[in-house]
Amino acid sequence: MTQDKQEKQKTLMSMYRETRPREFVGEKSTTNHLAWSLLIVLMALAFWLALALAAAENQRYALQTKACQDHVFPTEIDMACLQQVKSREHWWQHVGHALVHMGT
Repeated sequence: MTQDKQEKQKTLMSMYRETRPREFVGEKSTTNHLAWSLLIVLMALAFWLALALAAAENQRYALQTKACQDHVFPTEIDMACLQQVKSREHWWQHVGHALVHMGT
């Protein structure tokens, strides 16, 4: 009786095995993970460079307009002011000015 059940189970499993598709969706990915990973890394790098460029242009413009000139010693620069100064209203103004006037 156990032999008969095992035979039935084998034939039933072989029927299911034959109807099973050769490739499941989860077995093979159609997404190019390398390209997406590279895109994310490059976008993060561009974001970081834009932030650094905005900060550098902010400080450069503050030095040019003498916004952080030390009140006690007029020939010196107030470094604490230079770290916190907002010489223009928006960050994109710094980036745009730096990109347009690059090299001058």
